[in-house]
Amino acid sequence: MPGQVLPAQSSATQAFAGLLRAHATATRRLNAQLVAEHDLTLSDYEVLLRLARVPDRRMRRVDLAEQVLLTASGITRLLDGLEAVGYVERGSCDADRRVVYAVLTDAGLEKLRAASASHVEQIDALFGERLDEAELSELADLLLKLGQGDPGECEPAP
Repeated sequence: MPGQVLPAQSSATQAFAGLLRAHATATRRLNAQLVAEHDLTLSDYEVLLRLARVPDRRMRRVDLAEQVLLTASGITRLLDGLEAVGYVERGSCDADRRVVYAVLTDAGLEKLRAASASHVEQIDALFGERLDEAELSELADLLLKLGQGDPGECEPAP
């Protein structure tokens, strides 16, 4: 078979490829909407959200990088931008001067709350355009099972 480079794909491989395509499509669309409406990227939003959910709205930068799947230099660049606009500030550790925290400011929390309303609506619209309630429920169950039960909520704690 001259045109076939790879063997036939298993159901698992097809599902994975579909998951990657769906992720890329959703990410591009939701990122573009967040940037246009709130001047935040999805990564910015995720960092603000994670900081809003931890005690004292502060987290070690290295732990934050791990949670949002960024390198040390990647989280530094992202946090530098959020610091420049006043949404995050650096915090120090009295016990260990080598430790640096990312701290969500009041302005950052307000920005997150403002972005969350439309962002969650956009997620609902994106998925609701393509799937009915039964399909959404089944998809959520399957993805939770695949992701070991991490709900990955999109809204900040009240």
